[in-house]
Amino acid sequence: MKRYIEERAVEIAHYIINNNATVRQAAKAFGVSKSTVHTDICSRLLFVNSSLAKDVRKVLDVNKEERHIRGGLATKEKYLHMNYDK
Repeated sequence: MKRYIEERAVEIAHYIINNNATVRQAAKAFGVSKSTVHTDICSRLLFVNSSLAKDVRKVLDVNKEERHIRGGLATKEKYLHMNYDK
C-alpha cells in the first residue's frame, strides 16, 4: 500500500474520532468519495493501526444507530420551513 494512502486513512480516522463525524462529513472534509473513506477506515486502517480502527468503528457504529433519528429530524425541519399558503 502506498504511504500517502496509509497517512490519509490515519488522518481520516483521527478526524472522525475527534469530530464525531460521519462518513459523509469526513469525505467532504478530505475531498474524497464516501466509498474511499469507508475503504480507508474499514479495510486499510486495520493493517496500519488496528487499535485506531477499533476506535473509529465505535464512532461509526454509534452514527449508524442514530442515522434514522437524524433522517427524521431532517424531514421534520424540511416540512417546518415549507410554505403552505399557496
